[in-house]
Amino acid sequence: MTTTRRDDATAQPSLPRQIHARLREAIMRGEYPQGHRLAEVRIADELDVSRVPLREAVPMLEMEGFVVTSPRRGAVVTTWTSELIHDLFDLREVLEVGAAGLAARAVGRGAPVEPIERALQHSHAVVEAGDPYEIAEASTLFHQAIVETTGNALMQASMRSVSGRVQWLFTLTSELDVHDAFHDHVELAAAIGVGNERMAEALAFAHIERDREPSFAVLHQPITT
Repeated sequence: MTTTRRDDATAQPSLPRQIHARLREAIMRGEYPQGHRLAEVRIADELDVSRVPLREAVPMLEMEGFVVTSPRRGAVVTTWTSELIHDLFDLREVLEVGAAGLAARAVGRGAPVEPIERALQHSHAVVEAGDPYEIAEASTLFHQAIVETTGNALMQASMRSVSGRVQWLFTLTSELDVHDAFHDHVELAAAIGVGNERMAEALAFAHIERDREPSFAVLHQPITT
């Protein structure tokens, strides 16, 4: 008797992972707003799933920073605070600025720049379509492509651990000028493409820092230092 094993690349995600993806997008799109309690019975009914896989999906959301859980209230959508915004921008500057330089170095030594260019092209198409969630997703994928190009496994793992929160913040601040952001991406990809480490780092820092204060304004948070 022989068995057929499906290739991992084409295998359907497990039900808990499908639920996780649906809730993750719903949170980012504002269908479940900040501070909203994810009542287990109601969410299970809305998604037409049983409560068992839902309970498996919630810890994934908590690990990514989308919800916080407590014994009494269950899962509650995370509320963005001034501290959380600063923390994410500070982490992005440490991680992504360094990654931009390392990616440029890797390209200068022969690593392919095509993944970054493909992510840039996809981002351009999505910007023209105008959906805030998809724009945020494409922008996040562009930054992930830069980190992937470094070849640094620890950097890649770190970026994956925060990419959900990065995309969420991008979605929330979608009213900022996306065309300016895309122009930054074009310049950053060009610097990496010619292997200019210092220029890539400078552009990455300026790109990230430019949106720090405007993000506070969009989210109606006081700017604390």
